[in-house]
Amino acid sequence: GKKVRRKDVETLANWNAKAPANEEIPFVVARIVLQDFTGVPLVVDLAAMRSAVKQVGGDPRIIEPLVPVDLVVDHSVQVDFAGSAQALQLNMEMEFKRNRERYQFLKWGQQAFQTFGLVPPGIGIVHQVNLEYLAKGVLATATQLNGASARVYYPDTLVGTDSHTTMINGLGVVGWGVGGIEAEAGMLGQPVYFLTPQVVGVHMSGELREGVTATDLALHITEMLRAQKVVGKFVEFYGEGAASLPVADRATIGNMSPEYGATMGFFPVDGESVAYLRATGRTEEQCAAFEAYFKAQQMFGMPRKGDIDYSVDLELDLADVQPSVAGPKRPQDRINLPELGDTFRSLFTKSAKDGGYGKELDTLTRRFPIHLNGDAHPDQPEMEPSSVQSPTDTPTAMPIGDGKFIGQTVGDSEMVTNRPTATPADMIAETRAPEFKDGESRIGHGSVLIAAITSCTNTSNPSVMLASGLLAKKAVERGLRVDPAVKTSLAPGSRVVTDYLNKTGLQTYLDQLGFQTVGYGCTTCIGNSGPLDPKIEKAINENDLIAASVLSGNRNFEARVHQNIKANFLMSPPLVVAFALAGRVDIDLSQEPLGKDRDGKDVYLRDLWPSLQEIRDTLRTALTPDVFRRLYKDFSEQNPKWNEIPSSTGEIYEWDEKSDYIHEPPFFKDFSMEAGSIEDIRDARPLGIFGESVTTD
Repeated sequence: GKKVRRKDVETLANWNAKAPANEEIPFVVARIVLQDFTGVPLVVDLAAMRSAVKQVGGDPRIIEPLVPVDLVVDHSVQVDFAGSAQALQLNMEMEFKRNRERYQFLKWGQQAFQTFGLVPPGIGIVHQVNLEYLAKGVLATATQLNGASARVYYPDTLVGTDSHTTMINGLGVVGWGVGGIEAEAGMLGQPVYFLTPQVVGVHMSGELREGVTATDLALHITEMLRAQKVVGKFVEFYGEGAASLPVADRATIGNMSPEYGATMGFFPVDGESVAYLRATGRTEEQCAAFEAYFKAQQMFGMPRKGDIDYSVDLELDLADVQPSVAGPKRPQDRINLPELGDTFRSLFTKSAKDGGYGKELDTLTRRFPIHLNGDAHPDQPEMEPSSVQSPTDTPTAMPIGDGKFIGQTVGDSEMVTNRPTATPADMIAETRAPEFKDGESRIGHGSVLIAAITSCTNTSNPSVMLASGLLAKKAVERGLRVDPAVKTSLAPGSRVVTDYLNKTGLQTYLDQLGFQTVGYGCTTCIGNSGPLDPKIEKAINENDLIAASVLSGNRNFEARVHQNIKANFLMSPPLVVAFALAGRVDIDLSQEPLGKDRDGKDVYLRDLWPSLQEIRDTLRTALTPDVFRRLYKDFSEQNPKWNEIPSSTGEIYEWDEKSDYIHEPPFFKDFSMEAGSIEDIRDARPLGIFGESVTTD
């Protein structure tokens, strides 16, 4: 074919594990997945192309993605409200006010393009939705064979405009994250190019010990593979240990490929992969085709040691994995749970150039009293240092109704930061709902001020989610409570999580500890943590506190989670609940109590931690295929607010010149059917040269 030459196929077929050819491989993907912040510009480009075609008298409908494209809206919800039964509804209302123009545009795209699917806000996170619903394992297309109708089957492959697209590798589907230009090329049928990779084989043996979670395993692997320098390489996990892992655990490991630096973190297709498709409500025909295709290609089953040649061979005994967290600034900096207190104290006094905070040890125990009244209005002096900003009422800003506008540069700033602008304080005040908790607290260095069960990395895994609920149940039954200064939140990656937490009765215990559902999206993991109580932010800023967040996410770079939280730790959902109860990170939870029960007795983590048998017994009743079929059937019914968004219809988008968010791109100005000339680029220079571990946060 024109896109893939015979030479390309031969080069890959002759792949040498120890010395891969220095050749680019053209990779034509079967489909594309997008999230809303990186996906909107791509849809804008498609709309602009249609306008250009119409301008020269052509049929706009010739502009159409040549492979199926699915966009999941998950980056726009923000935790403005938390710790109340109304949090989900209030956050969704704020989300729809802030993003009205973007959602109108996406709704137009949904009806304009035949191969463009859209999962509206409030359904889930793109990677979890991809795993539970969008992925098919194999795809088929109709063709003619010897004059008769036939179907050609080919593997489900993809790229996505988000680095954690690799989560789908846990199902045995090839895919990774790319930039917008590459994704757009893929949408238009062009290959994605990559250098013939080295493949690192990680042989897994043994089993995880009691009390060790998939999150602990993912953090262990992240530390291990970072040290092995796997950047730009493919990683394949195999062996008896890999075969013993359920797909949910494999997906957690695949999800964190960007954190350990690999292009992919891949698990081969085996019986567990097919069982997952069946358990998540895929049709029997789809499951049978998935299994039959990979068996026919002799690619079915988990390889054992010696079956395959790898560029690099590594060993991992699952029994070596320990309960752990990672932080406070990088996901590869794993800390065994008993060592967290000592590690934090050590970093507290180390210099900034050594990765520390440069503080005096005798200040670590200082505590500052704060009175929290649950409210924050724009006229209160405490609002000044808060991350909640007042709106800029200018005609060129984003309209939010009633003649009001949000910040003049909202479009630019959101595209740069890849996260929503802060919700205006007066918009929040209009809800008349308390934004923060009330009560008395004392905070200082090491205080946990954000505790978030969030991110597709972990909320896609029922075992750790149920573990967090079981731990919350035991804590509530012992009379434990979370300090009001801790901003607690639960943001599931899909509505399936809510269904099984409700069905098992565990959500009520999470609610009692403040972990009410705040939204179905990325939230705190991508920095959409929303504001802290202004009195807390004032105390942090005035006393230069090294405060902490604990989250079940995948990244913890400084200022990513919240601009005033300097120590951020990744951990499993049950540990998030445990640290919320403890209220601080300078603690050894294996030896020190995390609180006192209603009788004044010390309560330890071991008293609350659920056994593997408890988790399995609960899991048995929690999930059925019908739940997935029901919750992924009718999106409009699950989020009526999406139905209320008006939108233009037709093949051409009606550009609004007054918008500061969605403009017709200038690429096709004075477009003609005559090819232009490509000129040499001379005297170009880099705008910046950066060292290691520089992030966009």
